[in-house]
Amino acid sequence: MNRPLSIAHLSAIELAPPALIHAAAEAGLDAVGLRLIKVTEDSPGYPLWQDPAMMQATKDALRQTGLRVNDIEFVKVTEETTAKSLLPFFDAGAELGAKTAILAPYDPDLSRLADTIGSLSDAAGERGLGVVLEFFPWTSVPDLATCLKVVEQAGDAVGVLVDSLHFDRSGSDLAQLRTVPAARMPFVHLCDAPVQDSYTTEELLHTARGERFAPGDGQIDLEAFLRACPEGVPIGLEIPRPHPMTRDERVQAFADYVAKTRTLLSRIG
Repeated sequence: MNRPLSIAHLSAIELAPPALIHAAAEAGLDAVGLRLIKVTEDSPGYPLWQDPAMMQATKDALRQTGLRVNDIEFVKVTEETTAKSLLPFFDAGAELGAKTAILAPYDPDLSRLADTIGSLSDAAGERGLGVVLEFFPWTSVPDLATCLKVVEQAGDAVGVLVDSLHFDRSGSDLAQLRTVPAARMPFVHLCDAPVQDSYTTEELLHTARGERFAPGDGQIDLEAFLRACPEGVPIGLEIPRPHPMTRDERVQAFADYVAKTRTLLSRIG
């Protein structure tokens, strides 16, 4: 059986959720991730709980295509974040049938961060959602080792989201990745990119937000990465590109990502 593949919204952030879903279906994907909260000033978010018509169109697209929502994103967890403020976000995810909400670490106090994540996990869990913490080399949780410490303090239900780009550029350890229980890793993010000895923060942010490659088109050792992950873990393809594309070009790009990912998976068995 083929491993489930989803497309992260950042891969085509200009597409509203219904358009993203239809494009993903045409390209042979199984699911989508939806960005319901705006992250940067030059990148949109789609707060569907504030737009009933768009919410309905999104649910219609899911029904018409048979695709599902793998995850919703993403919450910048700061010292001011509360579970109460995010209930509409979690409710929207539950309405869409999402499995997981993605959290990002933006509180320098890691103990407080873990406590906040624990409360978010409780609120999400009451709505049938899990939460995962994603680490980024430019944040207070820069690598896998730190991320695991935080999620273990946050609670047994909290997962970790490992992105192949951030894993590689943070210098995280494959041996430690092999120790992560499958229950802590409901899916991974996959992309490729050039590899350097070191990176400036500007380079990290530029690649992460706007210029990643399809699997096999860069220099990250994705075979080693996937072999170290739990067997059969679902994959979310997060591959933003720097140049605008038409809708048909997006569908072709998505299909190319799927084909190259399937080729990679066939090599690792």
